Amino acid sequence: MAFKRVLLKLSGETIGGADGKGLDPQVLQGFAAQIAKVAKGGAQVAVVIGGGNIFRGLAGTQLGFDRVKGDQMGMLATVINSIALSLAIKKEGVAAEVFTATPMEPFATYYMRDKVVAFLESGGVALLAGGTGNPFFTTDSGAALRACEIGADAILKGTKVDGVYDSDPVKNPKAFRYDVISFDKVIADDLKVMDITAFTMCRDNDMKIIVFNINEAESFFRLMQGETLGTLVCN
Repeated sequence: MAFKRVLLKLSGETIGGADGKGLDPQVLQGFAAQIAKVAKGGAQVAVVIGGGNIFRGLAGTQLGFDRVKGDQMGMLATVINSIALSLAIKKEGVAAEVFTATPMEPFATYYMRDKVVAFLESGGVALLAGGTGNPFFTTDSGAALRACEIGADAILKGTKVDGVYDSDPVKNPKAFRYDVISFDKVIADDLKVMDITAFTMCRDNDMKIIVFNINEAESFFRLMQGETLGTLVCN
């Protein structure tokens, strides 16, 4: 495998299927099959999933929710997604456990770095849910924090596009895709693949990010096999 230990970041919308809502069993099992294949190949995989397919905290403020409570609802959505994916991974014959940023027994295990690392080293897939446990932080920031804590080799961010562009490729067919881009340029140009907090943390801790299209066939597994896909964001 190209990496020994990675953190796979997925948006909630990716597991919601075509409309990005709820849970799509086929999509879940497809992702689980790739993750299990990588784990069986000897690589260590941690996963962070967003909750936008169920509830997005920031959007809740537009409905009149208090921001703190809205973000807490979003954190709970990530736990639901993580439990669902953990069950799908177990069906593939690989151990999977959900670790949450705030105590949530018996639904999941409270996150402790050393316990997560030990689980990864035993061959299990760790699903790190609940963001950072604090409001005003996205799951991208949570992924950056956890990747640095567990000593991942890289964050692999699976999205609906095949990399980082200088503008929205959906709106601009002439948008330019980068093969490699620096953290400083991503931040300076305000390219919204991840939030600035996440990019800054990764830059300061030399945590490279690969942004790729998770919906391409076997893309996560192919990346782990060493195939060049998407955009590398690094110092």
